[in-house]
Order: sequence, then C-alpha cells, then structure tokens
Amino acid sequence: MNGMVHKIFGILTLLISLGLTLTSAAASKRYIVSVKSGPAYQTVLSQVNELKLMSATNEGEGLFGTKAVVKDTLDGIEMLIIESSHPSDIAKIKAQPNVIDVEEEIFFDAPQPMNVDPLKASYVVIPYALDVPWGITAVKAPQAWSLSNYGVGARVMVLDTGIDKDHIDLASRFEKGQNFFNDNNPGPYDFFDLIGHGTHVAGTIAADGNHTGLVGVAPGAAILAGRVCGTRGCSSVAILQGVNWGVQENVDVISMSLGGPFPPSSALAYERAYAQNIVIVAAAGNDGTGKLSYPAALPTVIAVGAVDSTLARAQFSQYGDGLDIMGPGVDVLSSVPTGSAKMAQTSIDFGKGLQIVNSTMFQGAKEATQPLLGPMVYAGLGKETDFVNDVSGKVALISRGEINFADKVKNAMARGAVGVVIFNNQPGLITGSLTSDGSVVDVPVVMIEESIGTAIATNLNRGHQQTVQIATIRTSHQAMSGTSMATPHVSGVVALIKATNRNLTVEQVRQILHGSAHKLGAAKEYGAGLTNAEAAVQAAASATPLQVAN
Repeated sequence: MNGMVHKIFGILTLLISLGLTLTSAAASKRYIVSVKSGPAYQTVLSQVNELKLMSATNEGEGLFGTKAVVKDTLDGIEMLIIESSHPSDIAKIKAQPNVIDVEEEIFFDAPQPMNVDPLKASYVVIPYALDVPWGITAVKAPQAWSLSNYGVGARVMVLDTGIDKDHIDLASRFEKGQNFFNDNNPGPYDFFDLIGHGTHVAGTIAADGNHTGLVGVAPGAAILAGRVCGTRGCSSVAILQGVNWGVQENVDVISMSLGGPFPPSSALAYERAYAQNIVIVAAAGNDGTGKLSYPAALPTVIAVGAVDSTLARAQFSQYGDGLDIMGPGVDVLSSVPTGSAKMAQTSIDFGKGLQIVNSTMFQGAKEATQPLLGPMVYAGLGKETDFVNDVSGKVALISRGEINFADKVKNAMARGAVGVVIFNNQPGLITGSLTSDGSVVDVPVVMIEESIGTAIATNLNRGHQQTVQIATIRTSHQAMSGTSMATPHVSGVVALIKATNRNLTVEQVRQILHGSAHKLGAAKEYGAGLTNAEAAVQAAASATPLQVAN
C-alpha cells in the first residue's frame, strides 16, 4: 500500500513540475473571434488557410501560434469560431492587432419544448379546418396580398429551433435548412424542430393557406430555417453562424424570435448584415420590463413588442427606448411539428346523436386516446359537498368558480368519476393546469363553453340523461403567446414590402414600417404602433430605392 502511495505522489510531483494539474485537461470551449474588416480579415483568413494546409491540430500550431483550432470562418460577417482549452491562447489572440475581441460561447434559455416525437410515423392526425388566425387579419395582411403578389420572391430566414419542413402548411414554402446547434438531433434530419417554436414562427410568416386554412402574413414567401437553439438552450455561436448564413444566402429578412445576453462584439455581426441590406427583425423579450433584449436592442435590428387581440400591450411584452413596432403576440395559432400538439374533441348528445362542441384540454389531464363515452352527472362547483348524486363510473359536470380546477377534479376522482367536464362561468374558453410538477391525473378533463354547460346542467337537473364523449386527438397546430409570436408578423410584413420593392434599404423599410403603423400609444410602450401590411405595401410600391453604401 505504501508503495502505491509513493507512486501516486511521484506522479503528482511530476505533473506539478511540468506546470500541469489533474484538472488541466479542461474541456475545450468555443469562442467568437471578432476580426477587423476588409484587409485585416483577409490577412487572418490567409493564416487560417495556411493552417488548414498544414492540417494543424490541438497538438500542433494553431491560430496565431497558439493551440486554438479554427472551427469555422464566417466570411459574411468577418468572424471566426475557434476552440481551445487553454486560457493563455485566448489572451494571446485578443492581443493580436487585427482582432477586436474574443468571447466565450454562451447559452441562454430556449423556448419550452413540446416533447416533439421525431418518429412522426406514430402520429395519426385527424383532418380538421382552421379559421384564419386573428393576427393575420389584425395586421391587414389579406389587403396587401394583391399588390405584393403574396410575397412571392421574398426570402425569409428563420433562426430558431428548426422546422418541420414536411408540415402540410409549410412544405410548399420551404426552401432549405441548416443545423448550427451542436448536439445529436434524433429527428429525421439535423435541423428538425424538436421544440415546436421554429415551426410555429415559420407558419405565421408563410403558411401557404392551401390545406388546413392556416395562412401566414406572406403566404408566397420562401422560408429558410437555421436551427440555432436546442433543448439545451440557444447558442451565441450558432446564432452568429446563422446570421452569417443569411448574409451568404443574401436573404431579404432574418427573423429572430429569440433574445438574451448577447456578447457585445456580436453587434458587429448585425452591423455587417445591415451593411449587406438584410433586414433583421427580433423579439423585444417577455420579461415585461422597460429594457429590450438583444439583439432587438441593437440599432441595426427592428425590435418587436406584442399586443393582444384588443390591441393592448401584452403584460409580458418588454418595452422602452428602441422599440420599433408591435405585432399580435397573444394566443396566436400557427403550425407545430406534425402531430405534436394535442386537442380535446368533446361531443354531447342533445337527443340527435353526438355533436362536437368547442372545448379545451387541461394540462396534466389524462389523454383520452381511446374515446371516453359515458353519462354525465351535475356536481355544481365541484366542492366536496356538491357531490350529492352518484358519479362513480360517470363523467362529472362541474361549473368553474370558487375553488381551483385541481381541487374540483380531485373531489370528482375521490367520488369515482372517470372524467370531468368543466364549463366556463363567462363567455369563451380558457385552459389551465391541474398539476404543478408535470404529473398527470388519472382522468381526462376538458372545458366547454358557458352556454353549453348551463344547458346541460339544466337538463340534468330536470332528470334528463346527457351523454358525453371525450377524445384527445393529435393536431399539427397550437396557439402560443410571446413577443416570439409578434416578431414573425412583422417579418412577414417586411417580406411583403421587399416583394413589392426589392431594392429598398433597411432604413427605408424601417421608415415604412413606422410610417404605416396603426398608432396605439406612447412610443416607449408601443413603438410606432401595430404593423399594418396594407399601408406598408402601398408605401413600398411608391417609394424610390436609395443607393446602398457597402
């Protein structure tokens, strides 16, 4: 044993004498290297090319005589992505005369995943028809389609969580996709959307309107999708690789429904895209504060806040200096990966057979993959004392009010109910969560409208029998809220503007957006107002393009 100890001590002594420690083999990190423009970048690039010819590795000489390995050259925005595990490398690279800054890759929160199953063959999607989403009407997109030819010719790059390129509403609008996020995507292709957010954004921009009724702001525009976020978050490196791809592809618009603590030097990337006359549209953020997120806060980017269907600023929407414009951002219906969303299908028998009524599912409720059919029993507000009739093996009908949804369902289950139908106590429908930890209760729970529920309760109180069928169906559409949903409305309007007058500069597009917007209130809270596609396209049609200074 003593001999083993001496051997270990000897190894540690040797490591220390060599200036090493057991933790010195740190994991490599990625960095963004901002390089001065023009000849300076070309000088750095020539060295990178020489290193490639010499097949430099971490064991050989890397960038500027360090061990840093160049992983990507972003020629469109004149930046490099390097990888190194040696802090001394970074200090040496920062000291180079042609380098502006070196910043470590950061991650910020990605949208909450929908638990999208990449094995789409397991989905069975029942056909259904949708109404035109309220936001499309609110921004007056249909009135702009004729003059703008529906956005045909405009190309919009969505930098987000990827896309379901085969979605029935998007397949005809999809041009190409690329993955910049460093993970093992188990989907059918590496830019497949595992979260649902990117597919939703793309649908608001350019769903073609030819199949389910879902239509985007610019239904003739082409979509390019860059996956820069995954389940681990959004990567600052991946985002800049995506912006670089947008410059290389010479797209008209880059739509970024994301935001966070962007590295300061990344502003250079947006300045260089701006110089190439690419309009970048980004979400203001969802913290409800008076400070915009990045990149929306940058002067070269169009910052978008969110309004609800009454055109009031959404409570979550960030605001403040630099806010450009508003878009619809509350309960926005759009596409999600095929079959990844779930919807309640509730049918009531009023004496003429089962008829489907409007309903919503509760989060945390059991899926009724096999339809549940049974008699209903009225149980008032669902309090313990309201269960005066036997609900064992039956479906409890409960009114909203006084106690929370979870307690109503808990009380019904304690009496043996196999399902719960809650009816609203005011017009419309809402949804809610029955659990706080992601668990699922053992019965299906849906909400129906006040008028329907009241009529059923009246019939039951008169001694009539009412039968209900509850089913859960897979869908390819879902409503979401956020400045993430407002941003694609504005990106779609920009696509219509560019399709109408392709040579307009970024500043001309910004001025048209501002001048044509429907005024709503103070600029710090609403920017120029709600984006107005009809007025914007009319202004674009009569505008004289300016010379872009590159």
